Amino acid sequence: MNNRMEKACFNILVSSGNIAREKLEEVYNEAENSKFSFTELIVQKGVLKEPELLKIYSKNLGIPYLSLKVLTVEQAVIDKIPVKFAWYYKFFPIQLTERKLTIALSRLLDVNALDEIRLGLGLDIDFVFAASFDIEEMLKKYYGLGATTVEKILSEDTQPRSAGKMDRADEGVEDIEKLAETASVGQLVNQIILDAFQKRASDIHIEPLRGDVRIRYRIDGELQEAKVPPEMKKFYLPILSRIKIMANLNIVERRLPQDGKARVKTRDQSLDLRISTMPTPHGESMAIRILPHKTVFNLNELGFGKEQVKIFEDLIYRPNGIIFVTGPTGSGKSTTLYAAMNTLNTIKKKIITIEDPVEYEIEGITQIQVQSEVGLTFSRGLRSVLRHDPDVMMVGEVRDLETADIAIRSALTGHLILSTLHTNDAATGVTRLLDIGVEPYLVASSVIAFIAQRLVRVICSNCKEVDKEVTPDIKHMIRKELKLGPVADVKVYRGKGCEECNRTGYSGRVAIYEVLLMNEVIRKLIFMGSSAEEIKRRARQLGMKTLRQDGWKKALDGITTPAEILKVAPNDDEVLELSEKLVLPEEQGVETVIPDPETQAASSDNRKFERVQIKFHITYRTIGAEAGKETEFIKQELTAQTENISAGGMAFITNHGLKEGDVLDLKLDLKDGEKPVQCLGKVLRVTQLIEGEGDGEHFVFRIAITFLAISSSERLRIENFCKNETRNENI
Repeated sequence: MNNRMEKACFNILVSSGNIAREKLEEVYNEAENSKFSFTELIVQKGVLKEPELLKIYSKNLGIPYLSLKVLTVEQAVIDKIPVKFAWYYKFFPIQLTERKLTIALSRLLDVNALDEIRLGLGLDIDFVFAASFDIEEMLKKYYGLGATTVEKILSEDTQPRSAGKMDRADEGVEDIEKLAETASVGQLVNQIILDAFQKRASDIHIEPLRGDVRIRYRIDGELQEAKVPPEMKKFYLPILSRIKIMANLNIVERRLPQDGKARVKTRDQSLDLRISTMPTPHGESMAIRILPHKTVFNLNELGFGKEQVKIFEDLIYRPNGIIFVTGPTGSGKSTTLYAAMNTLNTIKKKIITIEDPVEYEIEGITQIQVQSEVGLTFSRGLRSVLRHDPDVMMVGEVRDLETADIAIRSALTGHLILSTLHTNDAATGVTRLLDIGVEPYLVASSVIAFIAQRLVRVICSNCKEVDKEVTPDIKHMIRKELKLGPVADVKVYRGKGCEECNRTGYSGRVAIYEVLLMNEVIRKLIFMGSSAEEIKRRARQLGMKTLRQDGWKKALDGITTPAEILKVAPNDDEVLELSEKLVLPEEQGVETVIPDPETQAASSDNRKFERVQIKFHITYRTIGAEAGKETEFIKQELTAQTENISAGGMAFITNHGLKEGDVLDLKLDLKDGEKPVQCLGKVLRVTQLIEGEGDGEHFVFRIAITFLAISSSERLRIENFCKNETRNENI
């Protein structure tokens, strides 16, 4: 403790009158027997915040106080000042004019310390006050992360080559372990992890380049490079070895990928680390996923609107059924499921999860880690879970028919299942299940909702402003897709960019959602094997808000920007045209009833379109069978004769047997002087008949079909054709 400097600081604070003398004397006496200075204890004990303290010093001594965040320092100044000087004396160089260097300090330095800096640098010194955190961040920004630690290791090691080169493959195990376990390398690793956590990074990427090393953080979904000193490449192998030891990985195995996990502790937070290595031509690449241990999962904080929260809560409090959350990797699906389980987590409910891996540990929930190497897969684990009397089960992902089948049958027998699918939107979740082989009637009977989501960055609240440069095209798009009207005022926002958000304009992320609820209309479409586009079109007509629409709403609310929405949300109009009215099977002349899982029954015959009895020849070929099942493409064209036709479907007689669910490529020559109508049809009913007598008896088949992929103009042609035929009969 420098008694003279400490006494000077004490007198300045006493004379300022901001704090009672008794309190200052108490801290001063404690500092005499502490490793911390009087100024440091004032801040640590919360007597004054550091900026307030430094401003008092500034006012009394006439020395300026600066916020370093707004400064840009020339690289020539940084190159002139060695990093070891800056870190040792805890200052940051700001400006160099001729022989005078201006530095930023967070404390008062005595004359001896200032003389040491003058002598060491050969420059006159002038100084200003700045917060210690700002000084530390500027040192990282301009000198590189861990620069002082690297400098210390190099200064203590007369042969830095022992740290290892990235292109060497013959280091001994003992040498690597000895170096990796030294305090210096361990400190360097800790600095990397802590810096990433403080910057809100979700991942750390440590990557070898040709003769260099790169460290990047994924912050709010975007990769940002962390500046590191050039000497960092000499410590690449020891850094990887240190992290491998933390994760119980094999430090000499560099030819195969490895996965592990570790737990570290910061000041007040435990972090779970998921570590993965991958061999590359220039060395091993390492990715570290950072999972805070105290993450709070709350539905209201995820991005759900008030109506969506109510809908989601109604869904998760149902006694049975499946809820699928869909989206690509990294879209926040698991976080949504954890929030749902956290809401349901009460003493009255038994909740079991099967995950790969278990990302967050939630007290009160039984969580199972998939271990394929010993045969514990999703499907096998799910079978065992059913014998543990669960109320709610979470399956990390439905990847195959076996898992899907067990999950669906569990939902049908009184369990609530939460799971995820990798699809682009909610409606595509249906076709994904059908593609892996799940029967349409099981999907329609068990699933209660598909929820699609994406993550978008949130505008930084510190530099948020109205975006006056938004283009008219964006405004028109928002008005059109939200149906606001051509004169509606569209005001969106952006982040200008500040130090708080690292000049990105964003801080944090929030989800946008698309909730497809199962109702009778959607269930009928699923049973009919309708395409995802048809399902989405009808769901929108019934009021479903798409990802894009939810995103535009958040942009108007000032939560995110239009650029973020355009980046992650698909254009709805590219998928479907709402101007074309979707015709349901019952509107096409056939009523479809979803069968009970035990008795897959079929439908009746309520008709809306006008049907006429008429015979003419058609050609067709089979291109598919029951939805979700692959069949061979039958290239041979067959002929048949119609019995009746309407704009919704028709019946015809053929000598070739077909099955219910077959999809046909049809050509209908209406003899109206135009090209034949080409469309797809799906077989609804097959009736076997006997024609002829005696030796001439033979079987024929009456086929009832509904038109599937048919344009509005072609459907109108058929409708007019039927009307003309009816008119001719009446004449």
